[in-house]
Amino acid sequence: MTYYGPKELAASFRTVRNNTLTIAQEIPEDKYSFSPAPGCRTVAQTLVHIAVACRLQQHLHWEGHISDLSKFDFLSFIGKQLAEEQVPRTKAQIIEMLKSEGDKFEKQLAGLSESLLAEQVTYPPGMTPPVKSRFEMIMAVKEHEMHHRGQLMTIERMLGIKPHLTRQMEERIQAMQSVAKA
Repeated sequence: MTYYGPKELAASFRTVRNNTLTIAQEIPEDKYSFSPAPGCRTVAQTLVHIAVACRLQQHLHWEGHISDLSKFDFLSFIGKQLAEEQVPRTKAQIIEMLKSEGDKFEKQLAGLSESLLAEQVTYPPGMTPPVKSRFEMIMAVKEHEMHHRGQLMTIERMLGIKPHLTRQMEERIQAMQSVAKA
């Protein structure tokens, strides 16, 4: 990997996590129990889900160094993570969890070797693609978090909160308009 290695992976993960933390801080604690529809996670459950999502990749790639996923018990692992989402926590506890899990994952990412990232992992029969690199799988943590962060930004709108990324873009546009007028 010439242009995007462990340090870039860690830095991009940190950017994503910092944006998630900003959203977690901006949503009032009394709205952490809000769910946009029946059967959907609450704000609190979504944030905990984001916080613990990196544990699967940590287990697969550096704790277990698993190369054949047909031998891995996904249901058991995911069941533990889903149970963790149900544990009542305060806003401060959830934010601390996002920070500590994020810090740990970022450090691990920065210390990975390019050879480990290039290793191939075999998926169970019938899955497409049948093989992925560890890099692709680890990158999925960031993509997964961004998916749920999009949900949280929609929830912010439902709660009457303008997302920070929207506010920042509006400020940049206003600055450009001011320069253009001058």
